[in-house]
Amino acid sequence: MLKGFRDFMMRGNVIDMAVGVVIGAAFTAVVTGFVSAFLTPLVGVVVGAAGDFSSYKFSVAGVTFPYGQFLNVLIAFFMTAAVLYFCVVLPITKATARYLPKKPKVAKRPCPECLTEIPEAARRCSACTAHVEPLAYAPQR
Repeated sequence: MLKGFRDFMMRGNVIDMAVGVVIGAAFTAVVTGFVSAFLTPLVGVVVGAAGDFSSYKFSVAGVTFPYGQFLNVLIAFFMTAAVLYFCVVLPITKATARYLPKKPKVAKRPCPECLTEIPEAARRCSACTAHVEPLAYAPQR
C-alpha cells in the first residue's frame, strides 16, 4: 500500500501540479500586493477618495449593508485580472505565437460515406474507416 502511494506521489504530474499550486499562490500574493499598493490608491486619486471604500455602508430597517467592502474586493478583482492579462497572458501569448512553430494547414475534404472532414491525402476515413479514393492531385495551399 505504501509503495503504491509512493509511486503515485513520485509521478511527474503530481510533482508538477504541486509546484504549480505553490508558484500560483506566491504569484497571487505578488499581484495582490501590487494592486493594493499601487493601483487601488490610483483609483482613490481618480475618484477623490483615499482608495479605501470599506467604511461605506447604508442601513435599511436597522440592517447595515457594508457595500464598501464589496467595492474594495470588486475593484481589486478587476485590477488583478487586468494586471494578469496585460502583464502575463498577453506577453506569453505573443511569445508563443512568435517562437513556437505553427502547424501547417491541412487541406480537408468530406468523406463520401459519413461526410466527416478528412485530409485530402487520406485513403481511409478516421471516423467511419471507409476506404476513400485519393485525389488525383493535391491542391497546393
